[in-house]
Amino acid sequence: MQIFPYLFFDGRCDEAIEFYRTALGAEVTMLMRMKDAPPDVQGQCAPAGAEEKVMHVTMRVGETLLHASDGASGGMTFGGKPEFRGVSLSLTLTDPDDARRRFNALADGGQVLMPLDKTFFSPCFGMVTDRFGVSWMVIVPGHE
Repeated sequence: MQIFPYLFFDGRCDEAIEFYRTALGAEVTMLMRMKDAPPDVQGQCAPAGAEEKVMHVTMRVGETLLHASDGASGGMTFGGKPEFRGVSLSLTLTDPDDARRRFNALADGGQVLMPLDKTFFSPCFGMVTDRFGVSWMVIVPGHE
């Protein structure tokens, strides 16, 4: 059994893909656009004019798979602001310098919730919300 995060970006998925490629070194392993759906269900997947929007993408970030979409079904509309409440993605790294670089990249256009610093449980831990509203905890495990 596995659990994978699945994020909906309400029309900004291509932008998110590029951001995570730059910030985290994400590698796209699969990408399907709305126009790739079978013709008989295309109208159910997205509003007219959204053919180039992302129906599904799988990205590899380190050893983890992250799924994402522009959304469109289930009442979502393009152009709204998704809300990622009650969940954070935890990015675990072994090198504090790499953690700082990734943290700063995620913070670009976002909001630092807790600066990256030494804590009683980690030599390097911080919390940030990226420009898409996704909450991240960046940590180097261990304590000093």
